[in-house]
Amino acid sequence: MKTRAEIKVKGLVQGVGYRAFAKRVAERLGLNGFAQNMPDGSVRIIVEGERDAIEEFIGECRRGPPLSEVEDVNVKWEEYKGEFDNFYYF
Repeated sequence: MKTRAEIKVKGLVQGVGYRAFAKRVAERLGLNGFAQNMPDGSVRIIVEGERDAIEEFIGECRRGPPLSEVEDVNVKWEEYKGEFDNFYYF
């Protein structure tokens, strides 16, 4: 079943390749959406796709890339919208 999640990742997640990491994982899992740095130092991710793939993606978000230090991952499940055709970061 397709669904959507808004994920907020807190910790040392800017300047460590976190968004590029999220893109690689999302592409491997066949997910679409985006990742962006937020002014408060967190990374916001919107991701769409199969629920089991998103759950695996969330697990990877909790680990993060080698230089990151993830302190918290907050997930808000939403209704699938199908508005993305790829995974982007900015």
